[in-house]
Amino acid sequence: MQQYLEAGKVVTTHGVRGEMKLELWCDGVDFLKKTGRLYASAKGGKCYNITSIRPQGQMALLQLEGVNDMDAARALRGQVFYFDRSDATLPEGRWYVADLIGCEVRDADTGKVYGVVTSVDHPGAQDIYTVKSPSGREYMFPGVDAFLKERNPPEGYILVTPIPGLLDDDFDSEREEE
Repeated sequence: MQQYLEAGKVVTTHGVRGEMKLELWCDGVDFLKKTGRLYASAKGGKCYNITSIRPQGQMALLQLEGVNDMDAARALRGQVFYFDRSDATLPEGRWYVADLIGCEVRDADTGKVYGVVTSVDHPGAQDIYTVKSPSGREYMFPGVDAFLKERNPPEGYILVTPIPGLLDDDFDSEREEE
């Protein structure tokens, strides 16, 4: 599992005192406040202490230690920042999206392998998992308890109980027979 995970990307400056607008790629402002610092690369790199962060719509206004004017903030435009997973604590049973990507998706009852998770999106009330089957076809399913029975990234798998047609072509085959 990756040690440094994406927190967001600086999209522009804000004001003249070094604040930046950060496009959030994590759980939000409160989550980043708890981490307390950000890193300049996926391998760690330069560490910046967060001196302030607050929400602004879907973004965050971020102030980093040592970034005290517009020029310093402008130099970081386009910068992707990372947090160290050891600086954050997730509730029991929750996982980072980066940990779920690549997990094998198996049927909880039969053990059938449907494919691997290629993305997890957050368009609304629940996460949407995209699974690529061994044949290369992609399927999506909602990350809700009715389908998702177990997530175990350390072991590399997710157990699901899908309805016909959710992760395979069974439903389409039944319709063709009618």
